[in-house]
Amino acid sequence: MSKAIRDQKEAQVEKIKKMLENAKAFVIIDYKGLNVAEDTNLRNSYRKNGVSYHVLKNTLLKIALNELGYKDFDKYMEGTSSLAVSIDDVVAPSKVSAQKMAEFKKMKIKCGMVDGKFLTENECMELSKLPSKEVLIAQLLSMLLAPISSFARAIDAIAKQQESN
Repeated sequence: MSKAIRDQKEAQVEKIKKMLENAKAFVIIDYKGLNVAEDTNLRNSYRKNGVSYHVLKNTLLKIALNELGYKDFDKYMEGTSSLAVSIDDVVAPSKVSAQKMAEFKKMKIKCGMVDGKFLTENECMELSKLPSKEVLIAQLLSMLLAPISSFARAIDAIAKQQESN
C-alpha cells in the first residue's frame, strides 16, 4: 500500500473517530438490497430527524471503533455497513432505522451504541419504540402543568360561585 493511500485511510479513520466521539447515539445498519429510491428516502428521513448517515468500509469503521476502545462491534463488521449517527437525540437513529426497516423490509439494524453503551439489534429495536425527545419534553411539561391548571380551574370555579352569591 502506498504512503498516500495509507495516509488517506488514516485520515478517514480519524474522521470516523471524531464523529463517533461526538455521537450521543449511533446504529450500524446492513443496507443490502436497498435501491436508489429507497436509499434516497432513507437519507432524507435521517436528515429530517437530525441524524447523519454514512456508508463506510467495515475495516475503517472497525479500526476507528477499536481505537476508541469498543471491541463489541468486531463481530458485526461483515457485509454491507452504514452508520446512522446523532449528536443530539439518542432515540432518532434507532427510530428512523426501525421505521424504514418496516417500510422497505430489506435493511437490518446490526447493533448500536447510546452514551457509550453497546446495544444489540434487539436493544436498538426496543429503543426505537421510545418517544422522541420533543414528545418526552411535552409529556413532562404536561405533567408539570396539570396541577397548576387544576388549581387555576378550582380558583376560577370558586370565584364564579362567589359572584353568583
